[in-house]
Order: sequence, then C-alpha cells, then structure tokens
Amino acid sequence: MTRNYKPELVGVFGCPVAENPTVVMMEAAFRHLGIDWRYLTIEVKPEDLADAVKGMKAFNMRGINLTIPHKIEVMRYLHEIAEDARLIGAVNTVVNDGGRLRGENTDGKGFVRSLKDEFGNVMEGSRVCLLGAGGAARAIAVELALAGAAEATIVNRSRAKGEALVATLNARTKCRARYLSWEGALKIPESAQILVNATSVGLFPNIDAAPNIDYDSIRNGTIVCDVIPNPPRSLFLRRAEARGARTIDGLGMLVNQGVIGFKLWTGLDAPRPAMIKALTKEFNI
Repeated sequence: MTRNYKPELVGVFGCPVAENPTVVMMEAAFRHLGIDWRYLTIEVKPEDLADAVKGMKAFNMRGINLTIPHKIEVMRYLHEIAEDARLIGAVNTVVNDGGRLRGENTDGKGFVRSLKDEFGNVMEGSRVCLLGAGGAARAIAVELALAGAAEATIVNRSRAKGEALVATLNARTKCRARYLSWEGALKIPESAQILVNATSVGLFPNIDAAPNIDYDSIRNGTIVCDVIPNPPRSLFLRRAEARGARTIDGLGMLVNQGVIGFKLWTGLDAPRPAMIKALTKEFNI
C-alpha cells in the first residue's frame, strides 16, 4: 500500500495575524471532507512579504490568504490577477497553479452574501457609509456597488486613499460616490442606510476600541456591519445596537469568503455548515 505523509498546505499571511480565526473553520472543513490539507497562520512583516511569497512557492503551498497589511502590496508579486480583484485593487486570496500565482478577491463577495443571508437584497438602491479605504474596504465598496448600491460615502483619514476609491466607484460602477474626511468624532450622514466598519479598529486584542464616530448619529433601523471576526460582537456593534441599529458581525463574511477560497484551492465544494459550527463553538455563540 502506498503511503503519503505530505499534506497539502495553505494558510494566511498577516501582521498581526495571531487573532485570525480562519484556521478554525478551514481545518474543520478539511476534517469534514477527510482530505489531508493543513492551514497555517503565518506572521509576515511588511518588509518580508516578497520573501514570504517566494517561500510559499518554494514550499509548493497550494495557496494563501492575505490580511492586514498585505492585500494591496501582494499584487506586485503575482503572475495574474482576476479582473474583479484588479478593479478592487486588492487581493485576499492567492492560488498557486503549478508555480503560477493568481490573485483573487473573495472579501467583498463574502460580505455581500452575509448581508443577503441576514437582511435580504438590501443593497439595491441603498445609500452606504463605509469607514476605511484599505483592502477590505475597497472589496466591499466595489461589490456593494456592483450589487446595486446607489450612493456611497467613503470615510477615511488618508484623503489620497479615500479619493482613489471614490474615483474607482464613479468611473467603473453606477454607484455615485463621494469622499468624507475623517476628523474627530464622525457624524454619520443622515441618508446612510447601511454603515460598514471596514477598518481594523476593535480587533483583538484591542477589544475596548471602537471607531471614532458620533454614535448618537446612528439612526434607529440602520444596518450596521463590522468586518472584524474576533471578537464577533465588537464594541462598535454593541454601541450601534444600543441606538436601535440592526447589526451583522464579521463571522458571516469570514465564512463566506472562506467557502469561495476553499473551492479555488481544493476544487471541492466547502462544507459551509461544518465551518459555521466550528466558529460558533470557538466563540461560544
């Protein structure tokens, strides 16, 4: 009998990355399907990203996820970038096809699916306020626009990044976008029907932090979303709920983008219920 002791390797590059729970759901999916794959959580400093990508190829890893701060920079080291990822301007998933690296972006798709699962097709004709203009924010903004959002207010401290995202939305989608400078406690525009925190503020271990906004400006019934999966019930969401908002945490986005990535890497349909069950157990929800 032939024995194979070599598991197929995938994982995530980030800095910080120790708080990223993707390994929990991915390993649960591998076990559920009985395939010999492993998911590695690897801390990669920004200055080491080029070497890390070379190492991924040298180890013949089947793919990698990218999280803060690598989603934009990694594009420099890829052979091919999917059209939607190029539009977004960020990559969160790399597929290693025999040494040829292809960049994909599953963040925005995962976010839109989680929003649909929770609230239905609320994107069509909606007015969105998005906090942040980094990799995750770009993916979410583009996918919301493609899903039918009518207006988007991009709030960011860096004017250059914020205006760059606004320019992309206005030039490449039907969504009308504008930039709003983030200075002091931001007052959420009265027109906003969906509010998204696409920053890393509040991410473990900084669980007592929340985006600097005027929480009294969140209107009753507003849909408020956080991309942070750890902790799921962030301070941002708890403060929004106290003002009558309907909320959705980052675990749904995490699972849904993971389901897409799983298929890209393995060619198999991901066991989504097993992945959700693993995360639910991990966070005692």
